[in-house]
Amino acid sequence: MSLTSPEVSAFADRVTAYLQRLERATDALLPPASTHPERLHHALRYACEGGKHLRALMVYAAGETLGVPAEQLDPAACAVELIHAYSLVHDDLPGMDNDDLRRGRPTVHKAFDEATAILVGDALQTFAFEALVNASALNAEQKVRMIRSLAHASGSLGMVGGQAVDMASENLTLTVAQLESLHARKTGALILVTCQLAGIAANAPEAVEIALERYGKCIGLAFQIQDDVLDQIADTATLGKTAGKDLAQNKSTFPSLMGLEQARQRADALFDEARDAARSLPGNAEPLLWLADHIQQRNH
Repeated sequence: MSLTSPEVSAFADRVTAYLQRLERATDALLPPASTHPERLHHALRYACEGGKHLRALMVYAAGETLGVPAEQLDPAACAVELIHAYSLVHDDLPGMDNDDLRRGRPTVHKAFDEATAILVGDALQTFAFEALVNASALNAEQKVRMIRSLAHASGSLGMVGGQAVDMASENLTLTVAQLESLHARKTGALILVTCQLAGIAANAPEAVEIALERYGKCIGLAFQIQDDVLDQIADTATLGKTAGKDLAQNKSTFPSLMGLEQARQRADALFDEARDAARSLPGNAEPLLWLADHIQQRNH
């Protein structure tokens, strides 16, 4: 499927086509549910269904802004979504957040069992890196750089480390700076890397990479502040996951530390800063500007 030129239509008009590309790439990578062991492969696909796929859209939006063909972005979009899916499966486990609901339906360990959910997370992580290794539209140097960036964002200095700090911080009152540092790892690292992967696909110069990173960091923190606000004001049906979970687990949140209105204002300021970073990029920044607006307006 060819995508319409950015000069002809808005990024919103191409979102469906991009999500279809993501679905095809994921479907081609994951074994059919009928593949032995069937229960594991059924659960793998179950874990990838639903969701907003915002991280994949960030890869496509940043790449389109820099003029990268979609086929060079598909592997990165697929990889980052698989890492995200694995993280949700493991976060929901009884030993972590112990949640029963994700994306409006039972979590993987509830729909299948805990052992299967652990294996699903393990397998999804390996498939993410396989997606990058198999990327025929990328050269060897790009593949290595992408694998390095995604591994760093996903590991103990990124997402996994953030989850460890989050668990250790239960029943503690953090400072705002400490909470920002926690979420720069837990949530922000995987959002930031979407922009880095697009920059690698574009062979972007350092100045462009810096602007992309600024955009990604601002969106990542704004996204988490927004999540904390929604966890406090929205209901379970709207969120598709258990509302009020953070307060029930005695976790510090941005509204609890800053107040609800100040937290909203902080998120709005970060979205504005992200837009400024997008406008500083060469090319048509409309995809990244649209995405910032879209995320800012979400209710789940």
